[in-house]
Amino acid sequence: MSETYRSGLVAIIGRPNAGKSTLLNRLVGQKVSITSHRAQTTRHRIVGIHTTAEAQVVYVDTPGIHRGESDKPLNRVMNRAARASLAGVDAVVLVIGAEGWSERDEPALAAARQAECPVILAINKIDRLAERERLLPLIATSRERMAFAEVVPLSATKGDNVEELERVIVRLLPQQPPLYDAEQITDRSERFLAAEFVREQVFRGFGQEVPYAVAVEITEFRDEPKHIHIDAVIWVEKDGQKAILIGKGGAGLKEIGRRARLEMQKAFGRKVWLGLWVKVREGWSQDAQAVKSLGYGEDG
Repeated sequence: MSETYRSGLVAIIGRPNAGKSTLLNRLVGQKVSITSHRAQTTRHRIVGIHTTAEAQVVYVDTPGIHRGESDKPLNRVMNRAARASLAGVDAVVLVIGAEGWSERDEPALAAARQAECPVILAINKIDRLAERERLLPLIATSRERMAFAEVVPLSATKGDNVEELERVIVRLLPQQPPLYDAEQITDRSERFLAAEFVREQVFRGFGQEVPYAVAVEITEFRDEPKHIHIDAVIWVEKDGQKAILIGKGGAGLKEIGRRARLEMQKAFGRKVWLGLWVKVREGWSQDAQAVKSLGYGEDG
C-alpha cells in the first residue's frame, strides 16, 4: 500500500432533515442509512465506509441535533449520540440547506465550533435554487459565522459536486492504512439494517398519520440456504396507530412489508422472507427503560 494512503473518521452533522443520510448514502455509493421526508428519521450513529485505491473515508451519520435535551428519553439519546460522534474524528461535515441559515441550524453549528478538527460546510439542496447566484452571499455570510476549512455547495439527491466534497475531505485525513477491510461498507449488521428498512417504510407510507414514536424490533433473523427469514414487530404507542398501520384488510402492513423486503433484497443480495406484526406499548418513547430495551442508546 502506498505510503501516501489516507484514512480517517468524518462526522456528518446538521439539523434534522438537512439531508445528512442522503449525503452519506451518496458518498458511500450504497444505502446504509434510511431516509424520508420526516425530520429525525435517523436515530442511531450510522457508519458508512468508502474505500478507493488512494483513501478510505469512514463516515459517521448522526441524528439531527436539535435544541435542548427535551424531556423525552428518546430525544435525549439522539442528541447524545450526535454529539458523541464528534469525539476522535479527523474532520466534520456540517450540512445546511441552500435556503440559508436558520435557528434550527444553531445547535449543530455550536457543536461544530467545539470540534477539535477541521470543519467543512456542505450547503445542500442547491438543485432547489432557481438562481445559483444566491449561493455567493450565503457562502460569504457562512464564512463570517465560522472559519470553515472549506465551503462546498452540493446536491446530495442529484449528486452534484459530491465528488468535490470527498476530495476536500480526503485532503484533510491523516496518512495511515485503512481502518476497515476494503469490501466493508458499514459497521452495522444486516439485522440492524433490516429493522431500519422497515421503519423507513413506515415513515414514508404513513408519515402524516403515524406519530414519530414508532420502533421496530427484529424478533427472528435466520440465514437459510435459499433466503433470509426475518420476523419483525412494529411498536406503536396507541391502538389507533396500530389500526392505521395495519390498514383495511391488512393492506397497509402488506405494503410496508413489500417495500421493506425489496430494500432488504437490494442491500443483502439475497431473497428475503419477511413477517411483520404491529403491537402497542403505551408511552415507550417517554420511558427510559423501554427506549433502552428497543435498542436505543447502545451506540453512544
